Amino acid sequence: MTGWWCETAVLPEGPVAGVRISVDGGRITAVDRDPCPAAGKPRLDGVVLPGFANAHSHAFHRALRGRSADDGGTFWTWRQRMYELAGRLDPDTFLALARAVYAEMALAGTTCVGEFHYLHHPPGGGRYADPNAMSVALVSAAADAGVRLTLLDACYLAGGLEPTGHLPLDPVQVRFSDGDADAWAARVAALPERPGLRVGAAVHSVRAVPADQLPVVVAAAAGRPLHVHVSEQPAENEACRAHSGTTPTLLLREHGVLGPATTAVHATHLTDDDVTALGATGTTVCACPSTEADLADGIGPFRRLRDAGSPLCLGTDQHVTTDLLSEARLLEAHQRLATGRRGRFRPAQLLDALTVGGHRALGWPDAGRIAPGMRADLVAVRPATPATAGATPGSVVLVAGAADVSTVIVDGRVVVDDGRHVLGDVGRLLTAAIEPLWADA
Repeated sequence: MTGWWCETAVLPEGPVAGVRISVDGGRITAVDRDPCPAAGKPRLDGVVLPGFANAHSHAFHRALRGRSADDGGTFWTWRQRMYELAGRLDPDTFLALARAVYAEMALAGTTCVGEFHYLHHPPGGGRYADPNAMSVALVSAAADAGVRLTLLDACYLAGGLEPTGHLPLDPVQVRFSDGDADAWAARVAALPERPGLRVGAAVHSVRAVPADQLPVVVAAAAGRPLHVHVSEQPAENEACRAHSGTTPTLLLREHGVLGPATTAVHATHLTDDDVTALGATGTTVCACPSTEADLADGIGPFRRLRDAGSPLCLGTDQHVTTDLLSEARLLEAHQRLATGRRGRFRPAQLLDALTVGGHRALGWPDAGRIAPGMRADLVAVRPATPATAGATPGSVVLVAGAADVSTVIVDGRVVVDDGRHVLGDVGRLLTAAIEPLWADA
């Protein structure tokens, strides 16, 4: 048994000064008020929050940071640059990159990540000796970086959607595809569970998975988290309407995709009926504000979705910044811009999206709160940095960022101590993983 005395801990009832958290076997066994720290015993100064869940990640996109905005463009022109990168990765380079990216996440307070994974096969569409070699690389990367992983293995079958139907895969996309949903399900079924890992499922989008394949994915995902990109771009909505006569959200509802185990990612361009459908089915919505801004996607109706009944969570998606505290702040800021009103989400609601909402969306309902029986995931935030000085503990989520995180504990293990990850210099790891990918570019 171990534990930490916390200067201030944010408990389910709010911030409390002087708290002792006891831990055994990676679980919190007791949370006691204790105003006096014992000399020589472990302590966490500052404001201690539950660990954060990064509910939507494409780890390999991190190698595009600072390399994709020179000429402006749109989401679709950015995608071509992303496809160029996708063609350069193999299991070894993927492992090195994902390990560094997950370590960067940990530095910012992430204790669990949902990896929306579609880079399944070799370039050209062959098969590795282990058809799940790229997935295995992600599992190893998360274990090395000390974070839990929900592997959201994505079904990806088509190259796009036009009024006449789905398009063939292009030469880059063929490595994303298993051919049909049955083959995808068979490959995913071969992935073994292990401590610190959940195997989930994903529908890449209505652009990439024809409607007649959706029930197969839903059946294979039974009892697991199921995620899907929804209405990130107006062009997706237009193509779906022209082909099927309805919106992506309503098409997904028609085929049984929506529900409490499902998370709709982005949900940016929605009709009133879409908002109602997502809320009525209890479908979680994952906002990725920094990506939605960087790619000029737009601002989703996240306050309306929450009011309709959809829980919210957050992701860093393409990692234009790997900072979930920043994503929480942007969620509020973008809703202010869209509505002309402040305080669209209270700090406690933003923290819920960072913690409980994300962990539930990723299949870890026993994480996200500092309470007995929960996983011992703790994030200590320095209270007197240039960013946080003067803020109340209850408002730290509105002002703090990755640079203010001092200590991160995952399942009772210290992964980040005084701002340093157990793997060492994460900047060096990132440089070593990214620069070779562009060596001949």
